[in-house]
Amino acid sequence: MKFIDQVIIQVIAGNGGDGCVNFRREKYIPKGGPDGGDGGDGGNVWIKSNNNLNTLVDFRFKKIFKAKNGENGSKKNCSGKKGDDITIYVPIGTKVINYQTRELICDLIKNKQKVLIAKGGWHGLGNTRFKSSTNRTPKKRTLGSIGEKRKIQLELLLIADVGTLGMPNAGKSTFVQNISNAKTKISDYPFTTLYPILGSVSIKNKKFIIADIPGIILGASKGIGLGIHFLKHLERCKILLHIVDIHPRDNSNPIDNIKIVLSELKKYSKNLYKKPQLLILNKIDLINIEKIKKITKEIKSKLNIKKPYYLISSLEKKGIKKLCSDITDHLKSTHFT
Repeated sequence: MKFIDQVIIQVIAGNGGDGCVNFRREKYIPKGGPDGGDGGDGGNVWIKSNNNLNTLVDFRFKKIFKAKNGENGSKKNCSGKKGDDITIYVPIGTKVINYQTRELICDLIKNKQKVLIAKGGWHGLGNTRFKSSTNRTPKKRTLGSIGEKRKIQLELLLIADVGTLGMPNAGKSTFVQNISNAKTKISDYPFTTLYPILGSVSIKNKKFIIADIPGIILGASKGIGLGIHFLKHLERCKILLHIVDIHPRDNSNPIDNIKIVLSELKKYSKNLYKKPQLLILNKIDLINIEKIKKITKEIKSKLNIKKPYYLISSLEKKGIKKLCSDITDHLKSTHFT
């Protein structure tokens, strides 16, 4: 399934039905009086979150959503039928934004959260409504009002407690697959992860959601590689895991790679850059212990790292249990439940 996280659609509520002008014309009932009924209200447009969805791909081709108009009133004081409402289903984490004003209409962060985004028009009144002691034969009625029409932008920001960050082939997908139920793609070439993937992790009788996003390279903020568009899916995360290949095969330096990712992250968002991060040095199975000590010493010295860092092997699952345990503890300290 193609992953789409931003679309623009138009929603149109139904118009209200018109009121009716009519007079009773029945045998043996002289001066029957007015009996024109009211129109029906126009249908509303609702938007509702659904935890079975994870992309906005359904809106790729269908761009206009219109509720039914209310029916006109009729004789014998019969009111018109109300127009049917419609409900638009979106993934949890979808922001609904007024395209013209850029105003946030709602942020759907819970399952089955339902919000009215376009109100149907009011019904018109039939001439029966205008009968009075001084006006026995009113010929007045009102028309139904027009339903709301809006152009809105749907923007999906995945909801995860933990997000991965790093260069391509740093081992992010292998790590996420080994600790969660996520079905990540793992191959021996860059950019195997083309769109964000969520996984659920269970540890210490707690659960947290982890997001695996595409890798970042130098110039990603200028559109190189897959760009930095997907970084927005880390905005809801409480902790970021910066996963680094401790022994990259392309002869790049782990220190330079760390600097590149942090630089691109800062260019995207200073708030995201300031989020709590855990430095994860991956693929320790590829080098000996002496070289590991040398590299970690250089990283700590040149990057002035004071926070704890982790040495792991995603492939051989070394150090992962301790890391996951500490992630859970970190989430507890940020009011994780």
